[in-house]
Amino acid sequence: MLNNISKLLSPDLLKILSEMGHGDEIVIADGNFPANSNAKRLIRYDGVGAIELLTAILSVFPLDDYHPHQVYMMEVEAKDAYEPEMWGEFKSVLSETQNNFSIKHLERQKFYERSRQAYAIIATGEEKLYANIILKKGVVNLV
Repeated sequence: MLNNISKLLSPDLLKILSEMGHGDEIVIADGNFPANSNAKRLIRYDGVGAIELLTAILSVFPLDDYHPHQVYMMEVEAKDAYEPEMWGEFKSVLSETQNNFSIKHLERQKFYERSRQAYAIIATGEEKLYANIILKKGVVNLV
């Protein structure tokens, strides 16, 4: 056992997070996301929501402050034309855990393309729509 590590962070996920280097990206995907067909490495978290998992990950994962954008979210399709509830929830968690971050929204197909290049995709059981987020890993300060 380890102290101060969220119980949501499984050994498999901790291994993935520690393997990732500066600039690598990880996707937290909702239940509708085509994770199996897009992932280089897939971690399943079917019973866990995206907010809980984001909070746990950000407790051990620095964001890349050398890049203009540390976070990517999927744009809403024109036919949906509303701001998803999850965007505010994501921003709230990011504000509580990060000193500085910038979010860029990507059109759905561009988000999928970027996800295919990500180090890993975490498939959650999140039921809310547009609950997909990409995090760019920063430098771990060992001092």
